[in-house]
Amino acid sequence: MFSLFKSWLEKSLISLLLVILFLGISTAGWTPSSSAALPAGNPITDGKALLRYALPINNKPVRELQASLEDISGQLRANRRWGAISSDLSKASRILDNPSKLLANIPAENQSKAQALITELKSSVDAMKEVAKTRDKGQIQEQRTKALNIVGELEQLMLKGFPFKVPEEYSNLPQLKGRATVDITTDKGSITLVVDGYSAPVTAGNFVDLVQRGFYNGLEFTRAEESYVLQTGDPPGKEVGFIDPQTGKYRAIPLEVLVEGDKEPTYGITLEDAGRYTDMPVLPFSAFGALAMARPESDVNGGSSQIFFFLFEPELTPAGRNLLDGRYAVFGYVTEGKEVLRKLKAGDKIQEAKVVQGAENLLEPQVA
Repeated sequence: MFSLFKSWLEKSLISLLLVILFLGISTAGWTPSSSAALPAGNPITDGKALLRYALPINNKPVRELQASLEDISGQLRANRRWGAISSDLSKASRILDNPSKLLANIPAENQSKAQALITELKSSVDAMKEVAKTRDKGQIQEQRTKALNIVGELEQLMLKGFPFKVPEEYSNLPQLKGRATVDITTDKGSITLVVDGYSAPVTAGNFVDLVQRGFYNGLEFTRAEESYVLQTGDPPGKEVGFIDPQTGKYRAIPLEVLVEGDKEPTYGITLEDAGRYTDMPVLPFSAFGALAMARPESDVNGGSSQIFFFLFEPELTPAGRNLLDGRYAVFGYVTEGKEVLRKLKAGDKIQEAKVVQGAENLLEPQVA
């Protein structure tokens, strides 16, 4: 039941490659700019960037600040366009020179911390300007990463409670009302992932709950295919998911996908079946190391404990143009240890999975 891709995806892999090839050749010719599903510019293929953009905040200046710094990486890949990098840094400086707009969405209790972060960001951007003069690619990338981490902290300070109410019918399931960081130690090394309850509270809550229970400790990776998927979460014995000891029943998790522009996730139906063919999930399959819930091919609400890491390189699965978005629920991204994902094979084991941050955001299920 949980072969995940054994039938549907294996049959559609060739279709996927053909679609990508077709789109790569013809998209520019037939897709009007007003309706193109791809975002302006290069698709976002970094999990950390996707997590920053997924935060439910509404402050245009901080998004512009983030975008100017994110853009530097693309410019470095494009033959090191130092003029464009200098332009990005100048834009960032202008935003930081008007801190009142950045502080407008910060709750009173976070104002002083936010001001300190803005001061730190100014220093960081000034340092990047100096590095840009020397055209040191490694240094500018290192400084950019540091600055974006600070931007992420500033954005976190803008959060004001949980943005929506999860449907009452899922109150019997764990929910993550925020984010959590999980470290996974394997035979081949360690990985760190951030799971996003703001976009998928039920899916992320189920995973964090299972990690807290020690469910994944000692489990094998049951499938590992290069440039494809890495799957785990199948417990020993005949069961294919988690059996809740309190109820004695299989814990089933609904398909849960938050679409850009929506105020809450869509539950229990794929975006394709909902007729939303070009809508983009807030958490897309556009980054190596995307973490998603496995499920039976025939049951969108049949996920439980089995998860998979997406191993396609971004160039093969451009944002909004692959066959997984809206069919499976992404609920986080690997932020450290991507090289470990490339090494893991079927039969390798998870030695330990533990929540290292955000456990307080887990809401236990309501018992009837």
